[in-house]
Amino acid sequence: MDVFIAIVQILDSTIRLSVPLLLACLAGLFSERSGIFDIGLEGKMLVGAFAGAAAASVFHSAFIGLGMAILISVAFAMVHGFASITHRGNQIVSGVAINFIAAGSTIILGQAWFQQGGRTPALQPGERFDAIVWPGAEAVRDVPIIGPIYAELISGHSLLVYLAFLMVPFTWWVLFRTRFGLRLRAVGENPAAVDTAGISVAWLRYRALICTGILTGVAGAYLSMVQNGGFVKDMTAGKGYIALAALIFAKWKPVNAMFACLLFGFLDAAAIRLQGSPLPIIGKVPVQFMQALPYILTVILLAGFIGKAIPPRAGGVPYVKER
Repeated sequence: MDVFIAIVQILDSTIRLSVPLLLACLAGLFSERSGIFDIGLEGKMLVGAFAGAAAASVFHSAFIGLGMAILISVAFAMVHGFASITHRGNQIVSGVAINFIAAGSTIILGQAWFQQGGRTPALQPGERFDAIVWPGAEAVRDVPIIGPIYAELISGHSLLVYLAFLMVPFTWWVLFRTRFGLRLRAVGENPAAVDTAGISVAWLRYRALICTGILTGVAGAYLSMVQNGGFVKDMTAGKGYIALAALIFAKWKPVNAMFACLLFGFLDAAAIRLQGSPLPIIGKVPVQFMQALPYILTVILLAGFIGKAIPPRAGGVPYVKER
């Protein structure tokens, strides 16, 4: 039974750790399906995390913090759109610039506003999203097998966790069952054909980036208002890049993206669980190696197990309207 409890705890950590990856991965799905390569997911998550924690601390409301995180993240997404859609700039350069601006501005503003070395004050109850305990969770906690699964895996998560997993079928429905989704996929494959049909390529791509900004804002808010209870320097820790890797691993499909993010979350959870624990034959492994393990395995999975991944044909290429 102890082994089963340990497995449930690792799976519980997997869910919690995969949420920001999943939201960022779905955000990248919208932008890349429209033909905009967005390496700036990391930066938008970071500014969302800072804006959410700062607003929640000042206004003493988790929902105001969430709204501010989305607003600022969408604003950064529009900057990326202005550079890469309106001015047809290099999308990689624009995304990297956003990451640099986010990394620097969050520290400077955090120090200027709160004088805590770039941090925001620790969020108090009401300023962060607390866990939601489902009915009967405590009553069935001690029931073998069913109890731990219901009380730990299903119950006890914050609102943003449930929202993240509900976004998977919603994103699938939007992309594959709506007119907007059809046009979005078409503009990522053949923008000239979409333009010929009288549909604005630029406006479609801007709307895709708005979706990207909303989801990265929620991902950032999750990091600072659920997982950490406040903003700290560079708290995204490469999650935006891992989300991009998960998106490629999932071959730009929403359901596959969820399983890819769960896989990367599991690797992270297992690495945390095994820190300081002796392994069979190998013995005690250095903590630094266990911390790097998820990133190493990400590279191995992408290099050896992904197969052929074909991105949208117009991805990363600015559209120039023929005259």
